[in-house]
Amino acid sequence: MVETQSRSERSIAPAAAHAGVVVDIYDQIYQLRGVDPAHIAHLAAVVDGKMRAVSAHGATVDSLRVAVLAALNLADELVTLRARYEALCASLEAGRQTAAESAVRSRAGSLMGMLDEVLEERRAG
Repeated sequence: MVETQSRSERSIAPAAAHAGVVVDIYDQIYQLRGVDPAHIAHLAAVVDGKMRAVSAHGATVDSLRVAVLAALNLADELVTLRARYEALCASLEAGRQTAAESAVRSRAGSLMGMLDEVLEERRAG
C-alpha cells in the first residue's frame, strides 16, 4: 500500500514501519511512504509514463484530466489482465480435471481388466 505522508504524520509515524520515498509524477513532487520504496518508485514511474503518454496524444494541459485519463488507461489494462488471468486459471483447472479424469478412467480400465481375468479363471477352474 502506498500512502501520502504529511508533515504531521512524519513526526508521528514510526521510522521503521514505512520507509519514505520522494517521487516525481508529471512534474509534481510527492513524498510517499510504504513498505518497499523501490516498488513505490517503480509505480510512480509507471503512472508518470502513462500520464505523459496520455498528454502526448491529447491537446489537454489540465493535469487533472490527464491523471483521470491515465487512471482509465491503467484500469483498462488491469481489467484486461485480470480477465486473461482468470481465463488462464480456468483453462489450467480444466486441463487438470481432464488429466485427472483420464488417469481415473485409465486406472478403472486396468482394474476392470484384472477383474475380468480373475472371473475368467474362476469360471475355468
